Amino acid sequence: MAEASGQLPEGRGVRVGIDVGGTFTDFVLHDPVGGRLVFFKEPSTPDEPSRALLQGLHTLLTREGIAFDQVGALMHGTTIGLNAIIQRKGAKIGLIVSRGFRDILEIARCRMPSSFDLHADKETPLVPRERVLELNARLNSDGSLAAAPEAGEIAALGAQLRAMDLDAAALVTVNGYLDPAFEEGLAAQIAEVSGLEISAAAVIWPEIREYERALVACLNAYIQPLMHRYFDGLIAGLSQMGVTAPVLVTASNGGSLSVASARARPVETVLSGPASGVMAAVRLAEAARAAGDLTGQGIVTFDMGGTSSDIAIAGGATPELATRTDIGGLPLVLPVVDVSAIGAGGGSVVWVDPHGLLKVGPQSAGAAPGPVCYGRGGTAPAVTDCYLTLGYIDPAGFLGGRMQLDAAAAEAALAQIGAKLGYEGSPRDVAARTAEGALAVTTAGMASALYKTLAERGLDPRGFALMPFGGAGPTHASRLAEETGIRHVIVPPAAGTFCAQGAAGADLRRDFVRSFRLDVTPALTAPLSAAFAALEGEAALWLDAENGTARPRRFERAADMRYHGQAYELRVRLDDDLSAEAARAAFEAEHKRIYGFADPEGRIAIGTIRLAAIGPADPLLPPKLTSGAEAAPKGHRPLWLGDRWHEAAVWRRAALAPGLSLSGPAVIEQDDTTTILLPGWTARVDEAGNLHLERLTDAA
Repeated sequence: MAEASGQLPEGRGVRVGIDVGGTFTDFVLHDPVGGRLVFFKEPSTPDEPSRALLQGLHTLLTREGIAFDQVGALMHGTTIGLNAIIQRKGAKIGLIVSRGFRDILEIARCRMPSSFDLHADKETPLVPRERVLELNARLNSDGSLAAAPEAGEIAALGAQLRAMDLDAAALVTVNGYLDPAFEEGLAAQIAEVSGLEISAAAVIWPEIREYERALVACLNAYIQPLMHRYFDGLIAGLSQMGVTAPVLVTASNGGSLSVASARARPVETVLSGPASGVMAAVRLAEAARAAGDLTGQGIVTFDMGGTSSDIAIAGGATPELATRTDIGGLPLVLPVVDVSAIGAGGGSVVWVDPHGLLKVGPQSAGAAPGPVCYGRGGTAPAVTDCYLTLGYIDPAGFLGGRMQLDAAAAEAALAQIGAKLGYEGSPRDVAARTAEGALAVTTAGMASALYKTLAERGLDPRGFALMPFGGAGPTHASRLAEETGIRHVIVPPAAGTFCAQGAAGADLRRDFVRSFRLDVTPALTAPLSAAFAALEGEAALWLDAENGTARPRRFERAADMRYHGQAYELRVRLDDDLSAEAARAAFEAEHKRIYGFADPEGRIAIGTIRLAAIGPADPLLPPKLTSGAEAAPKGHRPLWLGDRWHEAAVWRRAALAPGLSLSGPAVIEQDDTTTILLPGWTARVDEAGNLHLERLTDAA
């Protein structure tokens, strides 16, 4: 199994993108013969995630008649690391710090979950204090050596680590970011005497602020043994199957890494699944703009899967990147696609609280036992049971008919919830009213979170198009759009497996960073150019190893800048002009965009520079559709909307040709998801196969 690099073998062009979710594992296969895209879903196996991946891949390749050795590359995203962090099921790790800094994780910059709750519990550190060891090692603020380990100190440290029976350890030193080679050398010595893998903070992420840097190293060490076992099992399984293609892993920044890179820095993959979908959405939106099918400020992506729902905002050709996010209550300072969780997923449980109020989530039925309708022993109804009871999805057509749903069981479970709420009437109507109420609660929570996310950026949802994906995204999109005033929804052709499509088309990408202090003065150009040149040299070596020396590449520059006296910086994009005038203009424009003002006389400082190294991949877009014969609905079925049943036309999406227009209420089915068209909305198909849902003006 080739895992040393992400370089694709010549002459083998079949690409498979995979997204391992909590409920389903999604596949997208790109066959260069005819440029076709094939989509597939396999129920996930949370106890052993690679099992569903291997089973689904075997089924997909066999069904499509593709020999296993004709796969050129496998790209996949996974939530294994993220789930381990959130559930605190990672490795037993230790932490080595500079002498005098043993309490760095306990102090945690005095962060509290709430400023007003005196009884709030702080997040438990990943490493308890008894497993934090001190080492006489640190640098001065100018990068010179302040203290080095004494004779025998590292050997004694190794003995202490061995006695703790650890799985891995992290290392952070004061000012270590100024000279990553210092920590790299220490880590190698400690690894030799302890037998452990050591995650050195300054090697993984050499950015100023030792607490945040320490957390990056701790998170990396915390999930590294788990991810190593997963990768080893996956590669062994693929080899047994006869798949000899290199494996790429999607990263939180929307790009991808080789398995070798992901093994060294698994912390970079923790938010890989959601990021892949957002990147695919941005590419699709750009194509829609070029074709004249999308206007306005940009898109809001809406990823609703089995466990949760996420949104991201993209105003142009790239999504917003955050340089700080929270994972499991802990701050992570790596660049990530800025995704916000806004609510429930298809597996979120419907329940009644002690006060008699209808609630949805945060508990999830997951893949096992799953919603009641799965027939796997689940007794608590979930959002998917609501969809089924209201007529949104066909019990005989789920996953293209490969999985039968138990509508009667879902209805009975929801009727029991309705009885607790005091609903009266036939069991069918009580179940429908309960399901409608649960979806209203779900939608209200999503809308509130979406409003908040946009308001924080000074944006109006009415200027955006909503792009739903995930198995439940298109099913719920019209309700969310109606609630928030969004008038345009774009449903991708294979929305239910969209994150896998994003993985299959992901660019190679790694972010590089260096922190130091530079004032924006006329003398800026030379030191700033030299610093970026050093980063570009490091990035070029990485791209050579990942993608080969002859492949296309590009670099994107940015700097963290602030006015003197400010406590935190703004991330500002920089072009090839690294003069003080250009840097000031870029910073003032960004400061005015974010805060509404700029100070032309203010002194400006650069604290960190950033470089994104990118090896572009060909985007995977479905082939253009051609106009066909006038389509007819496959039938009709009752659909509960509001407070009563409606008769709705049911369409197969594959039968819809460009130019066809539909009016709601209607149901549009495909193997990986179902789209609901509400009354007052129309739907049309463009030449790329996207489904455009638009609200009628007089329906306001």
